Amino acid sequence: MWQRYRPRPLEIVDTTLREGQQTPLLHDHGKYFLTTEDKRDLLAALIRYGVKFIELFAPVVGPREAEDFVALRQVRDELAPQYGYTFLLAHVRCHPRDVEAAVAAGFNGLNLYFGISPQSRAFNHRKDTETIIYQSRALLEDLRREHPHLVLRFSGEDAFRTPLEDLFQVYDAVAPLVDRLGLPDTVGTATPTQVAKRIQALRARYPDLPLEVHFHDDRGLALVNTLTAVRAGAQYVNTTLLGIGERSGITSMTALLFNLFVDGDYDLVDGYRLRASYPINVLAADKLRCLVPAKEPVSLTNRTHTAGVHQGAVLRHPTTYEAHPLELFGVDEREILLGPLSGWNVVHYFLREIHGFPVDEATAREITVRFKALASRISGDEPPAQLLLRLAREEFHLTPAPPPPPQAPRLLPPPALGPRVQERIQ
Repeated sequence: MWQRYRPRPLEIVDTTLREGQQTPLLHDHGKYFLTTEDKRDLLAALIRYGVKFIELFAPVVGPREAEDFVALRQVRDELAPQYGYTFLLAHVRCHPRDVEAAVAAGFNGLNLYFGISPQSRAFNHRKDTETIIYQSRALLEDLRREHPHLVLRFSGEDAFRTPLEDLFQVYDAVAPLVDRLGLPDTVGTATPTQVAKRIQALRARYPDLPLEVHFHDDRGLALVNTLTAVRAGAQYVNTTLLGIGERSGITSMTALLFNLFVDGDYDLVDGYRLRASYPINVLAADKLRCLVPAKEPVSLTNRTHTAGVHQGAVLRHPTTYEAHPLELFGVDEREILLGPLSGWNVVHYFLREIHGFPVDEATAREITVRFKALASRISGDEPPAQLLLRLAREEFHLTPAPPPPPQAPRLLPPPALGPRVQERIQ
C-alpha cells in the first residue's frame, strides 16, 4: 500500500491521539484520558477531513493503548472504501521491544526516535553517539530486511539543540534505510531563522529524502516555525487538533491549513476538507471538556466582537473587522456580545431588530447609558441580554412588537474563487 501511495505536496501527520493525549488540558478539565469512543470519533473525523497519516502510541505504552489500536484499525478499515487508505503509524523508541510490539500489532509504519542532543545523551538514555548509530542502524536494517512494506521515519529527538555535525553523523548512517527524516523541536527552542537554516542544510545533504517537522509551542512559535519549515521544503508536518500536546502543545492542524490557504498556497492544502475545520475543532474541544481555545484561528472567537466601535461597524459591513474567509473553514456565524463595552448601535439593533421593540435612536442612546452603568457590575446572576430587556420593559416602558420571522445569518457571500480552488475547499 505504501509503495503505491503518491504523497501530496504537504502531508499532515496528525498526532492528536499520541502527542495530544499528553496535554495538561486533560488534567485541567478532569478528564484524564480519552476513551476508546473518543479516539474512534476523532480518528474518523481526521480520516474524513483528508488526513492520510495518523500517529498513535506504541502498544508497549500500556494495555489500554494496545486494545484501542484494534478498535482504531477497524474504524480505518471501515472508512477506507469511501475515503481512501489511511496509514496508522506507531511512535516508538529505537528499542527492539517497542518495535516488535508495534509490528506484531499491525501498524503500517514506525515513527522511530532517539534523543541525540547533548542533554539527552547526558541525562536521558546516557548513550554516546557511536552507540546511538549502532543501535539505530542495526534495528533499521532488520526492519528493512524483515518488513520491507513498513513506512519508516527516523527522528533525532531535540534536533534543534543538537549541533548540526552531530545530527549529520547520525542521519548519514540511517538515511539509506528510511522513507523520511524527522526534525523535531522537542522542547520548543527554535526560531524561524534557525528553522529555515536547518531545513535548507538537511535538504542539501539529503536531497532525495522528505523531511518531517514537529514544533512545540513553548515560545509561542510553533505555527510560524511550521510555516517557515513548509516554505523551506518540509513535506510532512506533525499537528494536533487545537494544537494540544505536551506542555504548551504543538502546531494546530487547522491553524496551519488556514494560514496556507489565506496566503494562497492552494496546492499545499489540496485534498483536505477545509469546510470541516471548525466542526472538527468543536469535536476535539468537546472530548476535552473545554471550549475551542481563543488563540485558535479557526474558531467562533475569531468572529466574536465585544468593543462597541467594532460591533457597530460589523453590523454595517462585516469586513470592517473580519479580514479572513472563515466561512470556508466552517465558521458559519458570528457573535456580537452585549456588555459594558457595547455601544448604542448594538443596543438599538438588539432591541429593535432582534426583539422587536419600537425604539428610536435617541431612546437607544439613553438606554445604552443606563445599560453600561449597570452592566459593568454584572456578577453572572443576570446575563447582559436579560438586563437590557428588563431595562427596556421596566424603566423605559417599551413593549415589543410580535417577533419577526427568523432571518438567515448576516454572512458575507463566499469570496470569488476560481473553480479549481472552490473544488479544493469542498
